[in-house]
Amino acid sequence: MDLWLEGRVVEKRQWTERLFTMRIEASMDTFKPGQFARIALDIDGERVARPYSCINTPDEPCLEIYYNTVENGLFTTALLSVGVDDPIWVARQTSGFFTLDEVPDAENLWMISSGTGLGVFLCLLKTEELWRRFGQVRLVHAVRFARELSYREAIDGFAAAHPGRFAYIPFVSREPVAEALEGRIPQAIVDGRLEARAGMPFDPENTQVMICGNTNMIQDTSAVLSERGMRRNRRRTPGHITTEKYW
Repeated sequence: MDLWLEGRVVEKRQWTERLFTMRIEASMDTFKPGQFARIALDIDGERVARPYSCINTPDEPCLEIYYNTVENGLFTTALLSVGVDDPIWVARQTSGFFTLDEVPDAENLWMISSGTGLGVFLCLLKTEELWRRFGQVRLVHAVRFARELSYREAIDGFAAAHPGRFAYIPFVSREPVAEALEGRIPQAIVDGRLEARAGMPFDPENTQVMICGNTNMIQDTSAVLSERGMRRNRRRTPGHITTEKYW
């Protein structure tokens, strides 16, 4: 069985000068919501691959990924030239353990993201399992500029579909935005602003936290939560914090 499938780009959306969404038609194996796919291009005679979380659920027809271009990055520079109807390599199988079956049951679920780390939560929020297992859900998304607060239509749809159970809290660090909290997520936990805005505490007795984004955000947020009595979730020793490093 071939590791790689030849997919076809069916949509490419540009959010900002650096942020893109791509939808790819490919006959991948089924997967668990929360896993990531690998996308590849042949560059200078070598197949170069990168992992991207699946925004789509397994029952949706196309793979959807959310990504940012990196200055002088070999892969994302080449990806800029890939457009609609172009072929692209997709790994047949997905990977990863940032899935709901790895998260213990709780009344409250925090989904904390930065940058394109938002993508995996968009997938999980589409699933019936998430809404069956958690009573209250809070989605946090931290970016530098307001124009990077993408997928707002989908996020508003989750709020409309689950009234009284879902709230979205954006963070913008480099410009003032009326609807967004300022600064970084860890500091907003320390000073109480995040919980006040969300109307939901980080209570170890009835709370799970999933974190996806850049390494510094994950480490600093986890450290602050550990001071609140939360610990890393592991299969043998269930805890409260489940993480996924996105870059």
